[in-house]
Amino acid sequence: MRANLLQRSAAIALLINLIPNSSFAWGNDGHRMINRLAAANLPSDIPDFLRSQSAVHEIEYIGPEPDRWRSRGEPELSAVQAPEHFIDFEPADALGPLPHNRLDFEAELFAHGLRPEKVGLQPWETLEVWQRLKADLREYRRLSADKSANPDDLAAVEQLAIFYAGWLGHYVGDGSQPLHTTINYDGWALKDNPKGYTTDHGIHSRFETQFVSAAIKADDVQKEMTVPKVIGGDIFDSYVDYLRHTATQIENVYTFDKAGGFENTGTPESRAFTAERLAAGASELRDLIYTAWVRSADPVPEYHHAG
Repeated sequence: MRANLLQRSAAIALLINLIPNSSFAWGNDGHRMINRLAAANLPSDIPDFLRSQSAVHEIEYIGPEPDRWRSRGEPELSAVQAPEHFIDFEPADALGPLPHNRLDFEAELFAHGLRPEKVGLQPWETLEVWQRLKADLREYRRLSADKSANPDDLAAVEQLAIFYAGWLGHYVGDGSQPLHTTINYDGWALKDNPKGYTTDHGIHSRFETQFVSAAIKADDVQKEMTVPKVIGGDIFDSYVDYLRHTATQIENVYTFDKAGGFENTGTPESRAFTAERLAAGASELRDLIYTAWVRSADPVPEYHHAG
């Protein structure tokens, strides 16, 4: 059994060594667009404070916030939260099924001699921020129903919900960018490259930042958004499915790039592809916020001490 563990560890280590340095996702414009469209398209049964014009603007502004934490001025913060922007499925899946708990996944990584910053923690960070939002909205429900509640407390809870929704949007937006789900993150890293995809760094920012800023408009993305829905079943499993669908689009990014589709304003096809990816992020964020509100009404299981 130990031999099998060593063999798996060695195979995963080979994959890890191929991983290029990380970079930001979607850039300022893409993240703001995703958050703004998600907030502006929330269903009407969401509380008014979350759908107000000022809330939409705040949620939009907060979209790029976690990238503002990736500064050499705050090296410890930058280092500890960098893995939360991506997950490389190739090494992650080599470890087996993804557990719901971040610490369980990290323990599995360490057991194989790996570190989180080499594989990524994206779905766990997203789940944890979503749960913060749901817990805050539960408190909003309680205070709203309490006639004796301090209005300042209610205002504070509303402000927190807006922040959590905006913060959540960053990771959900990262999750719609195919290059945030693979070791082929910024140039094809696998030795097997029969289609001759670029191996040079630069495709990542060329696609998500320069091209989005030059060629993609909010109206293009709005047209691709799905109908709002409450997400059923397990949120973690559903979100991982969303990430896995994103990962099916990795080669499309490289194919468009090889054909010059991300140069200047690109082609109709590359613009449609990129608008759909941004719309996927905006739709998923809208539905996660909506689901947090609906599920915030669920009763909380009673605490039973293990001892």
